[in-house]
Amino acid sequence: MSIPFELPPEERESSPHTGYTRAHWEAVADGLLASAWRWSTPGGALLHLPGRPSCSGVRSDGLEGYARTFLAAAFRVAGAGGADPHGRLERYAGGLAAGTLTPGRDDAESWPLILDHDVRGQPMVESASIALGLRLTAPWLWKNLDARVQDRAEDWLRGALRHTPAPNNWYLFPFTVAGFLESVGRGDAETAAARRRALDLLEGWYRGDGWYADGDGRAFDHYNGWALHLYPLLDAHLAGDGERSAHHGARLREHLDGFSLMFGADGAPMHFGRSLTYRFAATAAVGLGALTGHTPLTPGASRRLASGSLRYFLDRGALTEDGLLGLGWHGPHDATLQSYSGPASPYWASKAFVSLLAPPAHPLWTDREEPAPAEGADRVLALPAPGLLVQTTGADGIVRLHNHGSHHVRPHEGESAAEDDPHYGRQAYSTRTGPTAAGNVADNHLSVDVNGRAGVRRLIHPLGAGDGEGWGWAASWHRPVFVAGPPMLPGLRVESVTVVRGRYELRIHRVVGAPHGTRVTHTGWATGPEEPVESVLHGLYGWDEGVERVPAPQGTAYTRWARVPRLRGPAGGTSVHVCLAALTAEARPAPPADAVAAVVAGDDGVEVTWAGDGARSVVGFRPLTVTLLR
Repeated sequence: MSIPFELPPEERESSPHTGYTRAHWEAVADGLLASAWRWSTPGGALLHLPGRPSCSGVRSDGLEGYARTFLAAAFRVAGAGGADPHGRLERYAGGLAAGTLTPGRDDAESWPLILDHDVRGQPMVESASIALGLRLTAPWLWKNLDARVQDRAEDWLRGALRHTPAPNNWYLFPFTVAGFLESVGRGDAETAAARRRALDLLEGWYRGDGWYADGDGRAFDHYNGWALHLYPLLDAHLAGDGERSAHHGARLREHLDGFSLMFGADGAPMHFGRSLTYRFAATAAVGLGALTGHTPLTPGASRRLASGSLRYFLDRGALTEDGLLGLGWHGPHDATLQSYSGPASPYWASKAFVSLLAPPAHPLWTDREEPAPAEGADRVLALPAPGLLVQTTGADGIVRLHNHGSHHVRPHEGESAAEDDPHYGRQAYSTRTGPTAAGNVADNHLSVDVNGRAGVRRLIHPLGAGDGEGWGWAASWHRPVFVAGPPMLPGLRVESVTVVRGRYELRIHRVVGAPHGTRVTHTGWATGPEEPVESVLHGLYGWDEGVERVPAPQGTAYTRWARVPRLRGPAGGTSVHVCLAALTAEARPAPPADAVAAVVAGDDGVEVTWAGDGARSVVGFRPLTVTLLR
C-alpha cells in the first residue's frame, strides 16, 4: 500500500531483508510528526487527531496526541545530536507553555490535571512521555525555557507523584517523571519515594525467564517490552548508572532471548495481549537492547527485527490517507481496541524510535542485516515462568504462541465470563492470525458446554513447560466459567496440555467433574480468504462428530471474514479429548491424519505415536509428566 509521505529508496546491500536504513526511520518519524501536527490547537498544546474519543475524553486525547508525538520527536532530535531541521522542539516548547498556563481549565489549550487512575487518569500515562521527551531534549528545549514555564511544567508533572497509579506498569510513569526532575536538579524526597516505590514493585512483579507480570497477577504481554523493561533500563542508561543498567539489562537480555522469536518472517509481532494498536512499539525492547548492549542478538538481527516490523505495518495500511497511524492493526479493526484507545493512542509506537538514540555509526545501523531468529530451522522454546510455549516453522515463517500461563484477571477480581478477553483467554496465538471477536465463535478454545451454556477460560493456572530437541510442551488447568446460570460448577476442572513438533500441535484436554450429558467443543485457528494460510484440526480421541468449519463473520485483525474448524464430543465425570492442530502456509502440506500412527488414551494419560519416526509423546496426568520417547 502507498505511504503518504516520501521515503528514501530501498537499500538492499546493507539491508537485504527489509531495504530499510536509519534514513528510513528518520523519514518515517518526520512524516508521522508532520502529519500529526496538522491537527494541533493554535498554541500547540493539544493535538486533536480525527477519530472516536477514548473513555478519558477529548481533552485527554488531545494531550495524548501532544505527549506521544513529542516522544517520537525527542528520540529523533536526541539521536541526531540536537539537529532539528524541521523546528519540532520549538513547537513542543510552545505547547508546553500553553498547556501548563492554566491546567484543568476548559479552554482551547489547557492540559487536564493529573489525577488518580480511576478519575480519568490517562494524563498520568502521558506525563511519562512528556517527562522522557524533556529529559532527552533537555540541552536544546528545557534549558532554553523561561524559568516560569519550567516551574509550571514541574508543578503539572508532580501531579503524577501525588496521585495513585493503576496497579500495574503505571507505577513506572511517576518513576519516569521523577527521573526527569532529578536529572534537571529538581529532585527531592518526593521524587526519590516515587522511584523507590516503582522499583520495589518491579522486583515483586518479576517472574523469571526475563518476564514481568503487569501487576500482581499473571498478565504477560507486550507491556513487558514497551514499558516494564523500557522505562527502568532507559532511565539507568541515561543516568549513566552502571549498577542498575547491569541489573535491568541482564533481565532484558534474557527476555529478548525468547521474545525475539515472536516475530514472523514477514515482520509481524505476535498478535497477543492488549493495546495491539501500538503496533511496531513491540520492537522497543529490541532497539533498547541494541542501544545498551544488553541483548543476545547481533546488531544485524536487531535491525532486521525492528525494520521488519516497521515496514510490515507501513506496507499493510497502518497509515491513513492523512499520514496518521489509525486505530487498528493493519488498517482499522475495532476488535483490536480497548475503551481507553483514542485517536492518538497508536502513537505509543513512538517508543520504537528509541533505536534512533543509537548514533549513525553504531553497529545497529552499519552492520549488514541478518536473518531474524524465527527464520531458518524450526524452533521450539518453552518459557516456564510466564507459562508460554513458542513454536516457529522456517518453511513458512509463522510463529505460534501457546498460552498456558497469561491471563487478564486481576487479583481483586472474580472470574467473570462476561469479562472474557479474546486477547488473553485463547489457547494459542500467532503472527499470521488474530483471535475472533467476542460474539463470534472462539478460535483455539476448549469449551465445556453444560445445558447448552458454553464455558470460557479466564484464570489460567500453569502446570509447567519444557522443551527438548525439536519439541516442547506446556500445560495448565482452569475452571470453566459461564455467562448464564451459575457462574461455576463445583468440581469442574479442565487440564490442558500442548505438545508441539514441527508444525503440529498435539492438544490434550482432561475434563474432570463434568455433569452427565455435558458436551465439549474444541476449535482451531481462524483463517479467511485474505490470508494464504491453512488451518487444520483433526480429532484423535474423545470426539463423536467430525470437523465442521464455523463462520466468524466479524473476522480477525488479518481477515474481514473467517472460518474456524471445530470438533465436538461427549463428556461426563472424567473424560479425555485429543486432537491435532496445525497452522501452515506451506504449499501442499501433508494431511494431519498422516502425522499420527496410533493413539492410546485413558483417564490417567495419553500416548501418541508419530508416523514419521515412530517417536512417542507420552503424557501422564497424575502427576503431570510429559516425555518424548524416540
